[in-house]
Amino acid sequence: MTIVLNHTIAPAHDKAAAAEWFAKIFGLRAEYDDGHFASVRINEALTLLFAEENSFSPNHYAFHVGDAEFDAILARVKAARLAFGSAPWSEADGKLNDWNGGRGVYFRSPDGHLLELMTAAH
Repeated sequence: MTIVLNHTIAPAHDKAAAAEWFAKIFGLRAEYDDGHFASVRINEALTLLFAEENSFSPNHYAFHVGDAEFDAILARVKAARLAFGSAPWSEADGKLNDWNGGRGVYFRSPDGHLLELMTAAH
């Protein structure tokens, strides 16, 4: 059997607000399944679960997307006036990278998580 990541948990100060923000930026829908987590289904194989935590260290979440999804998400990032950049060390330079022959960008969620989009997998 192929190993597939089914879900991961992202800490948040407000799980519902974090799920709504993520869903809006990524063009998805937030769901509230059991009251413990606020969830966003990324695709048929992966769900991002948001759990409330008082304190946490920000994480890095990277998403391999197609060109159309990249353009749509980046447009929503720009419309939300979020800082974005070409690398983790220059996440606010307003540029994209061209690593591995694709396009990539980094930006932060309201909870401080570093989100990465790439059109060519590493």
